[in-house]
Amino acid sequence: MCGIAGIFHTQGMKPVDPERLRAMGDVIAHRGPDGHGVWTAPGVGLGHRRLSIIDLAGSPQPMASADGAAVLVFNGEIYNYQELRRELAALGAQFRTDGDSEVILAAWQQWGVDCLARFNGMFAFALYDQRARTLFLARDRLGVKPLHMATLADGSVIFGSELKQLLAHPMLRRTVDPLAVEDYLAWGFVPDGRAILAGVEKLPAGHYRLLRHDAPPPPSVRWWDVSFAERDKASQKDLEAHLLHRLRKAVTSRMAADVPLGAFLSGGVDSSTVVALMAEASRDPVKTCAIGFDVAALDETSWAGAVAQRFATQHHARTVSSDDFELVDRLVAMFDEPFADASALPTFRVCELARQHVTVALSGDGADEAFAGYRRQVFHHREEQARALVPAGLRRPVFGALGRLYPKADWAPRPLRAKATFQSLAEDGETGYARALAVTAPEARAALFSPEFLRLRGDYRAETPLIDLMRQAPARSGLDRAQYADLKFMLPGDILTKVDRTSMAVSLEAREPLLDHRLIEFAAGLPEAMRVHGATGKWLMKQTMRRYLPDDVLFRPKMGFVTPIAAWLRGPLAGAARAIATGGALTRTGWFDATRIATLAESHIAGRADNSRVLWQLLMLDRSLARLDTALSS
Repeated sequence: MCGIAGIFHTQGMKPVDPERLRAMGDVIAHRGPDGHGVWTAPGVGLGHRRLSIIDLAGSPQPMASADGAAVLVFNGEIYNYQELRRELAALGAQFRTDGDSEVILAAWQQWGVDCLARFNGMFAFALYDQRARTLFLARDRLGVKPLHMATLADGSVIFGSELKQLLAHPMLRRTVDPLAVEDYLAWGFVPDGRAILAGVEKLPAGHYRLLRHDAPPPPSVRWWDVSFAERDKASQKDLEAHLLHRLRKAVTSRMAADVPLGAFLSGGVDSSTVVALMAEASRDPVKTCAIGFDVAALDETSWAGAVAQRFATQHHARTVSSDDFELVDRLVAMFDEPFADASALPTFRVCELARQHVTVALSGDGADEAFAGYRRQVFHHREEQARALVPAGLRRPVFGALGRLYPKADWAPRPLRAKATFQSLAEDGETGYARALAVTAPEARAALFSPEFLRLRGDYRAETPLIDLMRQAPARSGLDRAQYADLKFMLPGDILTKVDRTSMAVSLEAREPLLDHRLIEFAAGLPEAMRVHGATGKWLMKQTMRRYLPDDVLFRPKMGFVTPIAAWLRGPLAGAARAIATGGALTRTGWFDATRIATLAESHIAGRADNSRVLWQLLMLDRSLARLDTALSS
């Protein structure tokens, strides 16, 4: 697990200053405290920061191929590298190290871009082929590892694991992208393909790009997708056996490390599944880590402790204050661009705890997306069934009228928020699901923006790319399309970004066995009844794990990492909420209606409404813009 950086000239072969690459690497020293390196040639330069996990002394980067013709910088892990190494050696490849980096180089030389389909892992890498004078940039299937890039005025392309590395280059255009602000207000993050700064982008998950010295940068190419178009016809008993086999392979393949390894454990289905299978495969007790809160309603440590006891793990738990808001500015620095998922705070704390005991931690991320474990997916499945009963011509006038008349009840559980349900049913399935996913609805965003911003935004709406993605999905049903959206859009933009930045901030490698692509592809072929059964999501996974876990773990209500931001914004952060409208970076943009923001803040502080989600978004945007202002002026 590491960080990478690079500069590539697409208009000629200008020399690259190695000191510039070192500066781009120094700002991400947290990603690679164990080593650093720089390599340059005419028209190209690569930089690397290393966190040593496998072949601790033998795989420094940048790394050249055995014949010296190709050079690589690589962030991530290839879990099947030993199998590939044997295959490549049989084809004549020679190896000087025992790690996975050299396997990538040999695979490129043997198979070209088709090497990507052979990798089982998480990765973002840059490989320069000196014979072809080509730079090969690639990102893993689900987007576990990040890659940011920008094209500069002189035709050079700069790239790095984090946005702060691009900011270290003096030629980067430093203008906030209004469309990224629209995206952020909708989703709470800036999705793949765009970044908060105009001209900067994230290489989308499952894509690659080939750059040449004598041609402008081409569009990225998708090299992997997941299809929901087919249905597995096996019996439930056989599906359970197949799933357990894939779960075991996914977990055990991610247990290889030459450093201490453990797991996050919340006591929920997903992390408990990972720990159960680790315990089954390990000779030694598994090291587990859990975070609890000093508010009983938010605390899951008793569940984590029960699972830890069941599998005799070496368990470490810490209780943190629910008033952990002093982390806000530290989070802003970790993410570089605005990020409003408040669960990043406890995620950072559990990473911090884990790093005291291990260097690699396995997580349970990915099962909700793959097996339909989110409540919103179950609700959408039901709504799609309701849509099928009402002709399209009647849905909008009937449900639209009910949605307008029914009172707003954001405080209530989703099944009781009939206004949101009616509004969703008035739309087609894709538009309804986009509304369900949005943190701030289109009409709420429009009320926040100033006329100047609305002019800059034009016809663009954040929901449009997501709706198009769902409509073009290789899928057969509304549930398929919802899961496809979660896997392709929400997962890389929110969950995986959160885990990458918070874990790497403390030099911890997080691995996601439930995102093994073979497991994801198997889950996509499950019949709907094996994913959603009545009101229960993740049905097949829960049935499969009954041989390991008790029903009170498998079927208890989902909690997740809950952060009491509503209380913070009425208490210790009330002044910060008011300040959003009265000064600071957000106000200086001239893009927001200060009166509207002030009204939202006062209404929330007085307890007349719960505006915590939008106020948190605005607060994190304000802090992020302020940090960017500092970086841009330096």
